[in-house]
Amino acid sequence: MKKLQSYLLAVFAVLIIFSCKKKEVVSDNKNLGIGSYLTLVKVTNLKINYADLNNTSVSITVKEYGSAVEKVKIYVTKGQTNLDKTTWKYIKEVPYNGETALVVKATEMAAGLGIPATGLETGETYTLYNQIITKDGRTIDVTNEASSALSINSNYNGAMVWQAVVTCPFVGPVGGNYRVIRDDWQDWNPGDIVQVLDGPGANQINLRFVWPNAAYGSVVNPLIVNIDPTDGTATVPKTNFGDYGGGYNMTAQGSGTNSAAGYVFSCTGSVTLTMNLRADGPGGNGANFGANKLILKKL
Repeated sequence: MKKLQSYLLAVFAVLIIFSCKKKEVVSDNKNLGIGSYLTLVKVTNLKINYADLNNTSVSITVKEYGSAVEKVKIYVTKGQTNLDKTTWKYIKEVPYNGETALVVKATEMAAGLGIPATGLETGETYTLYNQIITKDGRTIDVTNEASSALSINSNYNGAMVWQAVVTCPFVGPVGGNYRVIRDDWQDWNPGDIVQVLDGPGANQINLRFVWPNAAYGSVVNPLIVNIDPTDGTATVPKTNFGDYGGGYNMTAQGSGTNSAAGYVFSCTGSVTLTMNLRADGPGGNGANFGANKLILKKL
């Protein structure tokens, strides 16, 4: 809510950033050398089941393009892509033989990171790096000049970097008191205690006592989060949830495809959501406050 005070500054910053991005030019792949890299054939699974760490794995199938590949070494880091190779942790190598499945067990990933499997964090992204060893002895990965271009240009269908997320099945009820870890909308401060309700339907939670904070606004409609019971994936359909006055009649919606917002994990008692907020409820002024993250931890 406190973001209302800095709205004009935010809009100004977005305009500057947008004007810069308009000038970026992506190189034509025809002007780049073929080199050697891996292309993606299919994705088998990119989710690690925290409830079954000893048996779960992630996997993609790749094939070579360019110079012949002898083997693929796989590395991992916690978080998003990191081009500092000193942070990469080695997992294993896989011989290349035509279309090759790269399978990484949760236990192998954890061992590479030097932690127990239970140390893998639900909701966290882990980035995997494929390093090629060619039959003529070259080593190629995302830090090489050509590979770096491949990793960001969809024209190449490159598979030099891939990502996994740790999930767990959702089993309700999960309602109760939660501690605020992060609230980008700033209705609450880190450490505040809020109430999360179950329902109204199965595999749902109700955030009506979270957004809006009654000290700042009034509830228009309950903010309902839908949860996939198989892996805790959360979606938030567009909802006019709160009237903050002054034309700020706020709507929230999950930030990705099909209202994707994040995860609700009953196994760890955590709620991690990213929602786009706009003042476009009835009578709203249309102000756009972008993506706002909300992280709660059950007491």
